Amino acid sequence: MTAGERLDQPRELRRTLRPHYDQEAFGRLAERIARFLGTARFLVYMTVFVAVWGAWNVFVPAPLRFDPYPFIFLTLMLSLQASYAAPLILLAQNRQADRDRVQYEQDRDAADRNQAEIEYLTREIAGLRMALSEVATRDFLHSEVQRLLEELRERR
Repeated sequence: MTAGERLDQPRELRRTLRPHYDQEAFGRLAERIARFLGTARFLVYMTVFVAVWGAWNVFVPAPLRFDPYPFIFLTLMLSLQASYAAPLILLAQNRQADRDRVQYEQDRDAADRNQAEIEYLTREIAGLRMALSEVATRDFLHSEVQRLLEELRERR
């Protein structure tokens, strides 16, 4: 058995070229960004940004313009923003779907438990009804005592 296979010793750390990150923290950040991208505030900010960009590059003197009329750089910026927004939105939707699936399973388990309790209580009520039908009622006892009293009077 080599040192890497021994269970009584920790493994040696391997260096990888992949960056390490906290998936949960990244997921929460993605959800926050996706929530913001779906707001009217984002649309207003983006509209103002594009309007200012266009106005600047049309109305200021030519030497100060950094993105002339076809606005190639603006198109590149918006494409870059969209290329990051789409996966972030998908990541947030996947996380929400996972939460919904867990919630659905919990709801189904609770519904199953409730159904079992209802069935148990139904059986208990049926058992009580059957037991009560075998119990002598007050009227029945009263009529039997009356009948016995009459029999005793007749024998005397």
